[in-house]
Amino acid sequence: MKYPSDSPKSICILRLSAIGDVCNCVAAVQAMQRKWPEAKITWIIGKVEAMLLKDLPGVEFVIFDKSAGRQGYKDLKTALNGQKFDVLLQMQVALRASLASLCIKAKFKVGFDKVRAKEGHWLFVNRRIAKQHQAHVLDGFMAFAEVIGVTDTAPTWHMPLPREDDEWAKARFKSDKRTLVISPAASKAERNWHVEGYASIADHAAQKGWNVILCGGPTELEKTLGEAIISHCKSTPKNMIGETSLKQLLGMVKHADIVLAPDTGPA
Repeated sequence: MKYPSDSPKSICILRLSAIGDVCNCVAAVQAMQRKWPEAKITWIIGKVEAMLLKDLPGVEFVIFDKSAGRQGYKDLKTALNGQKFDVLLQMQVALRASLASLCIKAKFKVGFDKVRAKEGHWLFVNRRIAKQHQAHVLDGFMAFAEVIGVTDTAPTWHMPLPREDDEWAKARFKSDKRTLVISPAASKAERNWHVEGYASIADHAAQKGWNVILCGGPTELEKTLGEAIISHCKSTPKNMIGETSLKQLLGMVKHADIVLAPDTGPA
């Protein structure tokens, strides 16, 4: 392809983590699919994140196991088997992602603008997205789509949910009540709201006759925060933190009337 005027035949996405970021990345990928429906899209992704997105239509996922050390890079190179892409969209500035890009053959390697190209990211790319001022992470990802000619950047998310996970989630809701799902924890504690705030919202919803459910992952941070919220509540929210798979959590978000969360995946 003559960058960026010709339509790309093969696009490689490099975004390994985290859950919230890869969910935002889905909107950019699906914008590319609308523009270039015949293009083959390969996404290099983390192992946990792949569990959530594995059913995404029209995308081939190649898992990079960041916990495997050097072997992870060797496995990635083997999995790609010498493929060469028209363009690599390197949507992560972390050094491990940049090192993973060395295993990916592409004529054009697009990275973030100079301001955001931390950890030596700029050394691993030969094109950059346009500079953005205080952009949301979604806007940053859409800028990569724009680089390869996408003009319709209105975000949409079509994330397949298996029937069994959908039905499992639906069964946790009360048909005679509206439901507030609170997913209180982000991966970084500084993004989280305070315990008293979450508890007061849960109590207010319960007083209004709502069903209140706490959801989240199995990490100690999330469990501890959930227990603290429950202890501050006058009502009795159902605590399901650590009890759902990622697909089941997606189902919970789907069926909720309102979802309350910080800057994290369910948001």
